[in-house]
Amino acid sequence: MSQEYPNYFARFYDLIYHKLRDGVDNKYFLDQIKQSNGKILEVGVGTGRFFIYALSQGADIYGFDISSSMLDVLKSKLNKTQQERISKQNIIDFQYDFKFDLIIAPFRVIMHLLEKSSQIEAINNVYRHLNKNGIFIFDTFVPDLNYLIKGFDNHTDFDEEYEKGKRVKRIVSTQPDLINQLINIDFKFEWDEDSGKRKEIYKIPLRFFFRYELEHLIERTEFENYKIFGDYKENLLRSDSKEFVVKCRK
Repeated sequence: MSQEYPNYFARFYDLIYHKLRDGVDNKYFLDQIKQSNGKILEVGVGTGRFFIYALSQGADIYGFDISSSMLDVLKSKLNKTQQERISKQNIIDFQYDFKFDLIIAPFRVIMHLLEKSSQIEAINNVYRHLNKNGIFIFDTFVPDLNYLIKGFDNHTDFDEEYEKGKRVKRIVSTQPDLINQLINIDFKFEWDEDSGKRKEIYKIPLRFFFRYELEHLIERTEFENYKIFGDYKENLLRSDSKEFVVKCRK
Protein backbone atom coordinates (compact mmCIF):
# COMPACT_ATOMS: atom_id res chain seq x y z
CA MET A 1 0.00 0.00 0.00
CA SER A 2 1.54 3.26 -1.13
CA GLN A 3 -0.53 6.39 -1.57
CA GLU A 4 1.64 9.47 -1.89
CA TYR A 5 -0.65 12.33 -2.77
CA PRO A 6 0.85 15.00 -5.02
CA ASN A 7 1.48 18.40 -3.45
CA TYR A 8 -1.40 20.09 -5.25
CA PHE A 9 -3.84 17.47 -3.91
CA ALA A 10 -2.71 18.13 -0.34
CA ARG A 11 -2.65 21.88 -0.95
CA PHE A 12 -6.37 22.04 -1.80
CA TYR A 13 -7.54 19.15 0.37
CA ASP A 14 -8.89 21.22 3.27
CA LEU A 15 -10.69 23.65 1.01
CA ILE A 16 -12.45 20.88 -0.92
CA TYR A 17 -13.26 18.39 1.81
CA HIS A 18 -14.33 20.80 4.50
CA LYS A 19 -17.09 21.69 2.04
CA LEU A 20 -17.84 18.18 0.75
CA ARG A 21 -17.55 16.13 3.96
CA ASP A 22 -18.01 18.29 7.06
CA GLY A 23 -21.78 17.96 7.01
CA VAL A 24 -21.53 14.22 6.41
CA ASP A 25 -19.16 12.45 8.80
CA ASN A 26 -17.34 14.92 11.02
CA LYS A 27 -19.96 15.18 13.78
CA TYR A 28 -20.08 11.40 14.14
CA PHE A 29 -16.34 10.85 14.41
CA LEU A 30 -15.82 13.88 16.64
CA ASP A 31 -18.59 12.65 18.95
CA GLN A 32 -16.90 9.23 19.13
CA ILE A 33 -13.63 10.94 20.04
CA LYS A 34 -15.37 13.07 22.67
CA GLN A 35 -16.91 9.98 24.29
CA SER A 36 -13.52 8.28 24.64
CA ASN A 37 -11.59 8.96 27.83
CA GLY A 38 -8.37 7.24 26.80
CA LYS A 39 -5.83 7.42 24.02
CA ILE A 40 -7.18 7.77 20.49
CA LEU A 41 -5.57 7.01 17.14
CA GLU A 42 -6.63 8.40 13.78
CA VAL A 43 -5.52 6.24 10.87
CA GLY A 44 -5.10 8.26 7.69
CA VAL A 45 -4.94 11.52 9.61
CA GLY A 46 -4.28 13.50 6.41
CA THR A 47 -4.30 17.25 6.92
CA GLY A 48 -6.06 16.92 10.27
CA ARG A 49 -9.75 17.45 9.47
CA PHE A 50 -10.68 15.62 12.73
CA PHE A 51 -7.32 15.67 14.47
CA ILE A 52 -6.94 19.45 14.83
CA TYR A 53 -10.33 19.97 16.45
CA ALA A 54 -9.99 16.92 18.70
CA LEU A 55 -6.59 18.11 19.90
CA SER A 56 -7.99 21.59 20.62
CA GLN A 57 -10.66 19.97 22.80
CA GLY A 58 -8.07 18.18 24.90
CA ALA A 59 -8.27 14.72 23.33
CA ASP A 60 -5.24 12.49 23.87
CA ILE A 61 -5.08 11.80 20.14
CA TYR A 62 -2.35 10.50 17.84
CA GLY A 63 -2.38 10.10 14.09
CA PHE A 64 -0.46 8.74 11.15
CA ASP A 65 -0.65 8.82 7.39
CA ILE A 66 1.33 7.34 4.50
CA SER A 67 1.43 10.60 2.53
CA SER A 68 4.25 13.03 3.27
CA SER A 69 2.52 15.87 1.43
CA MET A 70 -0.60 15.56 3.59
CA LEU A 71 1.45 15.36 6.78
CA ASP A 72 3.42 18.45 5.78
CA VAL A 73 0.17 20.42 5.63
CA LEU A 74 -0.87 19.07 9.02
CA LYS A 75 2.50 19.81 10.61
CA SER A 76 2.24 23.43 9.47
CA LYS A 77 -0.82 23.77 11.74
CA LEU A 78 0.83 22.29 14.85
CA ASN A 79 3.45 23.38 17.33
CA LYS A 80 6.55 21.25 17.83
CA THR A 81 5.14 19.30 20.77
CA GLN A 82 1.92 18.55 18.90
CA GLN A 83 3.89 17.42 15.85
CA GLU A 84 5.29 14.57 17.92
CA ARG A 85 1.81 13.07 17.93
CA ILE A 86 1.81 12.42 14.19
CA SER A 87 3.99 10.16 12.09
CA LYS A 88 4.36 8.63 8.66
CA GLN A 89 3.22 5.02 8.93
CA ASN A 90 1.09 2.42 7.19
CA ILE A 91 -2.04 0.81 8.67
CA ILE A 92 -0.67 -2.64 7.81
CA ASP A 93 2.43 -2.42 10.00
CA PHE A 94 2.16 0.73 12.16
CA GLN A 95 3.67 0.45 15.63
CA TYR A 96 3.23 2.23 18.97
CA ASP A 97 4.61 1.37 22.39
CA PHE A 98 1.18 1.87 23.95
CA LYS A 99 -2.42 0.93 23.18
CA PHE A 100 -5.57 2.87 22.44
CA ASP A 101 -9.17 2.93 23.61
CA LEU A 102 -10.41 4.18 20.23
CA ILE A 103 -8.96 3.82 16.74
CA ILE A 104 -10.74 5.42 13.80
CA ALA A 105 -10.02 5.02 10.09
CA PRO A 106 -12.45 7.53 8.58
CA PHE A 107 -13.23 8.51 5.01
CA ARG A 108 -12.54 5.29 3.12
CA VAL A 109 -9.12 4.39 4.51
CA ILE A 110 -9.86 0.66 4.25
CA MET A 111 -10.88 1.09 0.60
CA HIS A 112 -7.26 1.92 -0.24
CA LEU A 113 -6.31 -1.64 0.70
CA LEU A 114 -6.81 -3.54 -2.54
CA GLU A 115 -5.76 -7.05 -1.49
CA LYS A 116 -7.50 -9.39 0.97
CA SER A 117 -4.26 -10.15 2.75
CA SER A 118 -3.57 -6.44 3.32
CA GLN A 119 -7.07 -5.87 4.66
CA ILE A 120 -6.74 -8.69 7.19
CA GLU A 121 -3.23 -7.67 8.24
CA ALA A 122 -4.37 -4.08 8.74
CA ILE A 123 -7.42 -4.93 10.83
CA ASN A 124 -5.45 -7.39 12.96
CA ASN A 125 -2.76 -4.76 13.50
CA VAL A 126 -5.44 -2.39 14.72
CA TYR A 127 -6.76 -5.12 17.03
CA ARG A 128 -3.32 -5.59 18.59
CA HIS A 129 -3.11 -1.86 19.33
CA LEU A 130 -6.43 -1.68 21.18
CA ASN A 131 -6.95 -1.99 24.90
CA LYS A 132 -9.53 -4.51 26.11
CA ASN A 133 -13.01 -3.25 25.13
CA GLY A 134 -11.33 -0.81 22.77
CA ILE A 135 -13.27 0.26 19.66
CA PHE A 136 -12.25 0.40 15.99
CA ILE A 137 -14.43 2.31 13.52
CA PHE A 138 -14.06 2.52 9.76
CA ASP A 139 -16.37 3.36 6.88
CA THR A 140 -16.88 2.48 3.23
CA PHE A 141 -19.62 3.53 0.86
CA VAL A 142 -22.47 1.26 -0.17
CA PRO A 143 -21.84 0.55 -3.87
CA ASP A 144 -24.32 2.20 -6.22
CA LEU A 145 -24.89 -0.35 -8.98
CA ASN A 146 -25.71 2.31 -11.57
CA TYR A 147 -22.32 3.95 -11.11
CA LEU A 148 -20.56 0.61 -10.80
CA ILE A 149 -21.78 -0.51 -14.20
CA LYS A 150 -21.45 2.76 -16.10
CA GLY A 151 -19.05 4.91 -14.12
CA PHE A 152 -19.35 8.63 -14.75
CA ASP A 153 -17.44 11.23 -16.74
CA ASN A 154 -16.33 14.76 -15.97
CA HIS A 155 -18.39 15.49 -12.88
CA THR A 156 -17.35 18.81 -11.33
CA ASP A 157 -17.56 18.40 -7.57
CA PHE A 158 -15.75 21.60 -6.60
CA ASP A 159 -15.28 25.02 -8.26
CA GLU A 160 -14.47 27.96 -6.00
CA GLU A 161 -11.95 30.68 -5.27
CA TYR A 162 -9.05 29.61 -3.07
CA GLU A 163 -7.56 33.09 -3.02
CA LYS A 164 -9.02 36.36 -4.17
CA GLY A 165 -9.19 36.22 -7.95
CA LYS A 166 -7.88 32.65 -8.14
CA ARG A 167 -10.08 29.58 -8.58
CA VAL A 168 -9.58 25.87 -8.21
CA LYS A 169 -11.80 23.37 -9.97
CA ARG A 170 -11.93 19.61 -9.53
CA ILE A 171 -13.47 17.29 -12.11
CA VAL A 172 -14.01 13.61 -11.30
CA SER A 173 -14.36 10.62 -13.62
CA THR A 174 -14.60 6.93 -12.71
CA GLN A 175 -13.98 3.68 -14.55
CA PRO A 176 -15.29 0.59 -12.72
CA ASP A 177 -13.51 -2.75 -12.75
CA LEU A 178 -16.21 -5.17 -11.63
CA ILE A 179 -14.12 -8.34 -11.62
CA ASN A 180 -11.52 -6.86 -9.28
CA GLN A 181 -14.08 -4.75 -7.40
CA LEU A 182 -12.20 -1.54 -8.11
CA ILE A 183 -13.33 1.95 -8.87
CA ASN A 184 -10.56 3.72 -10.79
CA ILE A 185 -10.93 7.41 -10.13
CA ASP A 186 -9.42 10.29 -12.13
CA PHE A 187 -9.23 13.60 -10.27
CA LYS A 188 -8.57 16.43 -12.69
CA PHE A 189 -7.45 19.68 -11.05
CA GLU A 190 -7.51 23.06 -12.74
CA TRP A 191 -6.36 26.11 -10.84
CA ASP A 192 -5.04 29.63 -11.32
CA GLU A 193 -1.49 30.65 -10.47
CA ASP A 194 0.29 33.97 -11.01
CA SER A 195 2.09 32.28 -13.89
CA GLY A 196 -1.15 31.12 -15.52
CA LYS A 197 -3.60 28.22 -15.35
CA ARG A 198 -2.40 24.82 -14.14
CA LYS A 199 -3.88 21.42 -14.95
CA GLU A 200 -3.03 18.06 -13.35
CA ILE A 201 -4.65 14.62 -13.20
CA TYR A 202 -4.31 12.28 -10.25
CA LYS A 203 -5.44 8.65 -10.57
CA ILE A 204 -6.36 6.39 -7.69
CA PRO A 205 -8.06 2.97 -7.36
CA LEU A 206 -10.49 2.21 -4.52
CA ARG A 207 -11.68 -1.25 -3.51
CA PHE A 208 -15.43 -1.36 -2.94
CA PHE A 209 -17.19 -3.79 -0.59
CA PHE A 210 -20.61 -5.35 -0.25
CA ARG A 211 -22.30 -6.03 3.08
CA TYR A 212 -21.70 -9.75 3.48
CA GLU A 213 -18.19 -9.42 2.14
CA LEU A 214 -17.47 -6.95 4.96
CA GLU A 215 -18.93 -9.38 7.47
CA HIS A 216 -16.81 -12.25 6.15
CA LEU A 217 -13.73 -10.01 6.18
CA ILE A 218 -14.14 -8.97 9.81
CA GLU A 219 -14.92 -12.51 10.87
CA ARG A 220 -11.59 -13.65 9.42
CA THR A 221 -9.79 -11.22 11.74
CA GLU A 222 -9.25 -11.26 15.51
CA PHE A 223 -12.41 -9.23 16.10
CA GLU A 224 -15.40 -11.22 17.32
CA ASN A 225 -17.72 -8.37 18.26
CA TYR A 226 -18.83 -5.93 15.56
CA LYS A 227 -21.83 -4.12 14.07
CA ILE A 228 -22.34 -2.59 10.64
CA PHE A 229 -24.54 0.51 10.54
CA GLY A 230 -26.11 2.23 7.56
CA ASP A 231 -25.22 5.84 8.34
CA TYR A 232 -23.32 8.17 10.68
CA LYS A 233 -26.19 8.13 13.18
CA GLU A 234 -25.73 4.39 13.70
CA ASN A 235 -29.09 3.50 12.20
CA LEU A 236 -29.51 -0.05 10.98
CA LEU A 237 -28.74 -0.91 7.39
CA ARG A 238 -31.66 -0.35 5.00
CA SER A 239 -32.17 -0.70 1.27
CA ASP A 240 -31.46 3.02 0.81
CA SER A 241 -28.34 3.17 3.04
CA LYS A 242 -25.42 5.03 1.48
CA GLU A 243 -22.71 4.16 4.02
CA PHE A 244 -21.28 1.15 5.78
CA VAL A 245 -20.11 2.32 9.20
CA VAL A 246 -18.31 -0.60 10.85
CA LYS A 247 -17.81 -0.57 14.62
CA CYS A 248 -15.66 -3.35 16.10
CA ARG A 249 -14.98 -3.96 19.78
CA LYS A 250 -12.01 -5.90 21.20
